[in-house]
Amino acid sequence: MQSMNQPTIQLDDSERQRCEIWTRVMGYHRPVSSFNIGKQGEFNERKFFREPHAQSAS
Repeated sequence: MQSMNQPTIQLDDSERQRCEIWTRVMGYHRPVSSFNIGKQGEFNERKFFREPHAQSAS
């Protein structure tokens, strides 16, 4: 959370650097940038979700 006293930092595009995204594939980690075009498309179509916790039967 930003404090009221601190200015917001603005970066020029020339100051930014690309963030490399890695994912787990078949038990090991690989950068998504190394995937072929089809696998990159599959990665972009993934849906993230949270599984609800199981309720104990009392």
